Amino acid sequence: MKRSWLALLLLIIALAVLALLPTLVNNYWLRIATGALMWAGLACSWNILGGYAGYINFGHSAFFGIGAYATAILMGENFALPFVATIPIGLVVTALFAVIIGAPTLRLRGAYFAIATWAFAEVLMQFAAVVEFTGGIGGLGLPPFLNERFFYFAMLAGAILAYFLTWSLFERSRFGLKVKALRDHEPAAEAMGINTSLVKLQTFVLSAVVASMFGSIFAYWVTFINPKSVFGGDITDQMVVMVLLGGLGSLWGPAIGGVALFFVNRLIWMYWGDTAFYIAILGAAIILVVLFLPNGIAGLFSRRNGKSGTTVLDKVVGRLLGSGTGGRL
Repeated sequence: MKRSWLALLLLIIALAVLALLPTLVNNYWLRIATGALMWAGLACSWNILGGYAGYINFGHSAFFGIGAYATAILMGENFALPFVATIPIGLVVTALFAVIIGAPTLRLRGAYFAIATWAFAEVLMQFAAVVEFTGGIGGLGLPPFLNERFFYFAMLAGAILAYFLTWSLFERSRFGLKVKALRDHEPAAEAMGINTSLVKLQTFVLSAVVASMFGSIFAYWVTFINPKSVFGGDITDQMVVMVLLGGLGSLWGPAIGGVALFFVNRLIWMYWGDTAFYIAILGAAIILVVLFLPNGIAGLFSRRNGKSGTTVLDKVVGRLLGSGTGGRL
């Protein structure tokens, strides 16, 4: 009970700080905070399928790019729709693509599924580079809107929605139990009467539309996109590492990993003027997580067992204190 109230209090404080942040920092740091919120949301969207369902998607940037291009095309001079109207259209288009791609590919598992999704993103990137309505390799421009607070609160609203959906659907509902059951043992889940094909497809579509939402906001925020900037494989790679660092299949792990790695990226840019070193950091992060934090940073705070309620971090601290007083480490 105390742990629940403490978590609620910390959440309220965090939301209050986020709501007041535009009044506390300048536009430069507000822009960095906006990017951190976007990556926390994108990591959450990848975790829906990769963490909760156990399907490693190496082509998740495809849905981010579909949302971005939907907004860019619809806000262009041919349609001239307002930004808010482009988001639901982009979500519908993304959902249709997710159903078309997910229905056959979700029959695959492991590396076969990962390769199939990676190929889908590559096909979309090459397609966007040659057709006229996407602007080809030159990309598309959007009407500029120079209001950092608007985009900050848009990303904040998107992140809150993404994590609320994840919490309500995967942590507090029967649907989440079905998804975890098929992740742990799909044949057993089918034997219990779960329609695993439908549940997997629903999870895939939900993961896709959340990424699409952030793609739409991103396109309007940066006012220019090209195939590489929204379909590039490095976008998915960063989502994967962020989730692994924060905690695969956990609620807050993607937020921890997303914010931490994005700030590292920006600090490297500030002090060195180049983010090439960031790739090396991503590789090192993967190695360290696999060797020392298989459950990610969030795993340090997860309950060790339901009776005691102790966490891994509690146990580590207890052993350290015990060793300092003659106890056994």
